[in-house]
Amino acid sequence: MLFRRHLELAGKHAVLSPSSYSWLNYDDTKLEARVISLQAARRGTDLHNLAHQAIRLGIKLSKGNQALSTYVNDAIGYKMATEQPLYYSDNCFGTADTISFRRNKLRIHDLKTGITRTSEKQLQIYAALFCLEYGISPFDIDIELRIYQRDDIHVFEPFPETIKHIMELIIDFDQQIEEFREEL
Repeated sequence: MLFRRHLELAGKHAVLSPSSYSWLNYDDTKLEARVISLQAARRGTDLHNLAHQAIRLGIKLSKGNQALSTYVNDAIGYKMATEQPLYYSDNCFGTADTISFRRNKLRIHDLKTGITRTSEKQLQIYAALFCLEYGISPFDIDIELRIYQRDDIHVFEPFPETIKHIMELIIDFDQQIEEFREEL
């Protein structure tokens, strides 16, 4: 049998995906909620792409979408890198929406396009990854973390002890994961 290749499906995800088979138990209301959720996720991806391109090109945005425009304009103003990978190991890495390190101050900003409550923990992990990757102690720098969502900007200045604790967890858990793999 010569199977069809379906190259047009690369990178796409089906609403009724076999790997996410919980839809077998959906009623009309749950199905509609799933479709709305997926559309919101796609919109969020599109907004992140728009923000990335605007920052990369240095194009400031007008105040139409408050969080988006403020996020983009702040990133341009602070001369931040966009979509920057931060790496400790193959077990622990991530991509910061925007990041800068100037005059001993680490800034990490995150754009949230959803409506669910956010947490600074993700940004604290990025800060820990930055410190691990670049060999910088969180006690020697200032750190400002920001979450842009809806019309709000949440600014956090984490305690160095918190970032150091996360760094230690990353190191410990990474070692444990490698030990688990060796035993398998």
